[in-house]
Amino acid sequence: MDGALTQPEPDVSYVGPPPILIAGDSEAARHRAAATIRAAGLRIADQVPVSEAVARIDRQISSGAIWLELDGDGGAQLDHLLDRLNGDVSVGRYPAVVAAPLALVDALSARLSDPAIALLIDGDETERAAALAIAMSGAAHASHVGDVASDNGAARLRQLSDEVARIAATLARLSTGPQASPVKAAPVENIGDTPTIDPETVRAIIRARRLRTRFFDAELFADPAWDMLLDLVQAEIDQLRVPVSSLCIAAAVPATTALRWIKTMTDSGLFVRRADPHDGRRVFVEMSQDTSLAMRRYFAEIGQPRAV
Repeated sequence: MDGALTQPEPDVSYVGPPPILIAGDSEAARHRAAATIRAAGLRIADQVPVSEAVARIDRQISSGAIWLELDGDGGAQLDHLLDRLNGDVSVGRYPAVVAAPLALVDALSARLSDPAIALLIDGDETERAAALAIAMSGAAHASHVGDVASDNGAARLRQLSDEVARIAATLARLSTGPQASPVKAAPVENIGDTPTIDPETVRAIIRARRLRTRFFDAELFADPAWDMLLDLVQAEIDQLRVPVSSLCIAAAVPATTALRWIKTMTDSGLFVRRADPHDGRRVFVEMSQDTSLAMRRYFAEIGQPRAV
């Protein structure tokens, strides 16, 4: 199993970063991860199923990174591995990249709290290569906000969202939204002179913003921070809780980009993450008290806008 670490091919120098350990829940998943790593000219320590990953990590003397590739939900075994990755990354043992479909974003977000873990949701080859490069360079450090967002914060995130040509596919999902039943939230407590918001005003603004894409290229309007704020305002008015997956859809950008924005806004104190007390594999996102008050005062100031 460890031959790749001790028996290099002839005439090949292995001076450089340690090899990367791949874990995946299927042969196809491990093959995808291996293709990304080999394309970057990096070594692979081993390729193991999710069920064997923790034991293999225990035997790994050093690792340039751990790449976890998922096609589906691995249940308790996956949860165990995610907890191990989160703990190891938090103490700086290695960086990690987790690539998965949108259906797993809630389960992954609930357990991967360390910002140094690059979480790729339906990532294309450019995003996969970028995540690997950042992991290997050490740029994905917990003191930074997110992964590729570490340079110039939100400005870098905006640039990334503009570069990714998959916005239309995400927008197409907005018409259906998440399949799970909405979860009711407690009413927001009014503090002092907190203004009330007309629910129809918020709905009209959201409808008007979506309508633009019928006439112009959707890439012209990538503004995930504002789209998420509007979605959370509407949820607050309707007393609904918003899971991470739903907020990613509302952001109207690729899910990986939306997750970076959520991290940025959470770290900035604009958003608050709340664990679902009834489901350990789901996290809700809501506005902080200050953000809620600021949004309410904003709507009170603009009155009845035609579009925002």
